[in-house]
Amino acid sequence: MAHPTINNAPSDQRSARDDDESLPGFTRRVPFGIILVATGVTGWVAAGILILEKLELYRNPDHVTSCDINPWVSCGQVMETWQSELFGFPNPFIGLVGFTIIITTGMALFAGAQLNRWYWAGLQVGVTLGAVFATWLWSQALFDIYILCLYCMIVWAAMIPLFILTTVRNLVHGIIPAPVSFTRGLAAWTGPIIVLTYIAVTASVFFRFLHVFT
Repeated sequence: MAHPTINNAPSDQRSARDDDESLPGFTRRVPFGIILVATGVTGWVAAGILILEKLELYRNPDHVTSCDINPWVSCGQVMETWQSELFGFPNPFIGLVGFTIIITTGMALFAGAQLNRWYWAGLQVGVTLGAVFATWLWSQALFDIYILCLYCMIVWAAMIPLFILTTVRNLVHGIIPAPVSFTRGLAAWTGPIIVLTYIAVTASVFFRFLHVFT
C-alpha cells in the first residue's frame, strides 16, 4: 500500500503544493476547505441556536428551550449553571466567533488563498484550545452537571474531526514538526482515529446515562 508523502518543503513551496496529489487527500487545499466549512457551519449553527435560546431566557426566565426534552437532556437547565458562562458571558459566543473564523478560512481556501505558516500555526492553537474547552465541557456535563445539552453535543461532534484533521493536516505540511514516520502513520489512520473518538464519546454518554436509555 502506498504511503502518503509528507511535505517537508519550505513554507512558500508548501503553499504552492497544497494541491499536490502525493499528499493525503484531505490535506489538500480544496478538500480541507470543504472540511473546514462543513465543521464550521455545523458548530456555528449549534452555537447560534444556543445564543438565541439564552437571549430568550434573559427576556423570559420561564422560556422552555427547544432541546428541553427531559430532566437529563435540557439546554435550559445547563444554561443555569456556572459552567455555561465560564468567562462571564455565555460560552456559545466563543463558538460563534471561533467557527466564523473556521468558515472564513475554508472559503479562503476555496478562493485559492495560500495561507502563511503563521496563520496555520495560529489556527492550530485556536482549534486546540477549542478542543480542550469542549473536552472540559464534556467532563462537566457527564460528571458534575449530570445533564446533557443537545446543541452542545453537536458542537462536540463538530470539534472532533475539526481538531484531528487540522492537526494531521498541519503535521503533513510541516507546520507542526514531527518525525516523518510518525506523521505518515498518523495520516494513514486519521479516519479510524476519528471513528474511535466518536465511539468513545458516545459510549461515555451512554454508560453515564444508562438508566435513562434503559
